[in-house]
Amino acid sequence: MELRHGCAIAVAVAALFILPTACPAAARSDPSGRRIVTLGRSVRGRPIVAIETGDFDSPRRTLLVGCIHGNEPAGISIAHRLARAAPPRELDLWIIPDLNPDGVAAGTRQNADHVDLNRNFPWRWQPLGGIFYSGPRPLSEPESRIAYRLISSVRPQIAIWFHQHLDVVDESGGSIAAERRFARLSGLRLARLTREPGSVVGWENHRDPSATAFVVELPAGTLTATNVTRFARAVVAVSRPSGNSARTGQGVTLADDSKDDVSKPEAGERLLRQGDLWRLSG
Repeated sequence: MELRHGCAIAVAVAALFILPTACPAAARSDPSGRRIVTLGRSVRGRPIVAIETGDFDSPRRTLLVGCIHGNEPAGISIAHRLARAAPPRELDLWIIPDLNPDGVAAGTRQNADHVDLNRNFPWRWQPLGGIFYSGPRPLSEPESRIAYRLISSVRPQIAIWFHQHLDVVDESGGSIAAERRFARLSGLRLARLTREPGSVVGWENHRDPSATAFVVELPAGTLTATNVTRFARAVVAVSRPSGNSARTGQGVTLADDSKDDVSKPEAGERLLRQGDLWRLSG
């Protein structure tokens, strides 16, 4: 089923995660804003949260994932920066700050089942061992299934996955123009890394050749506030048509607009209890 509008997407995602609910956005004249969604839980029961921000009925949809490997967490700060910013115009932006909260808590690449989530997706999955253990089968892990279901429902035109520590934008098999533009805006070099079996961007680019998913390898360590803002602006700019602002990143404003600490899953839980937002479980 093709999902064209933010409210329809939310309804379909809610149905997918088996929790029926009403659609409060349908009654609003302005389909823009921000909502926090609990997508499900990790192996250890930690909530995995997404923030949808921007123009909910925009045909332009982007997914940003701040962290999939627990020992590569620098992208989480970029996700939080975008989640706190004023909702972007003419863009429906979905943000998962942390897909692997158990790995982040333990400081490990893998999830709590010792699975490398970026080897656990269906496209060209192979049984791998060691630090790249791919799990007993594709999508064996709850974190992988959460991403799979959300992507299948939202169908983003662009998906950006942050990693560390190579300091490059990867030519991941999608739109080279989008990857090159992000590299230019972020100040990273563009390079082709190894195409790994069972990777999420490999699966995304295979399932929808009209869309593009790519990896951004951030530098080692913690990002400065200036770098966080630069990468966040690049995310918004590359998601828009390639006009002047998309080429330069100028005109992309990121003024803080959220009164809630979106860096904490309990902020989403609190807002959800107020009845303003969606709750999904899977």
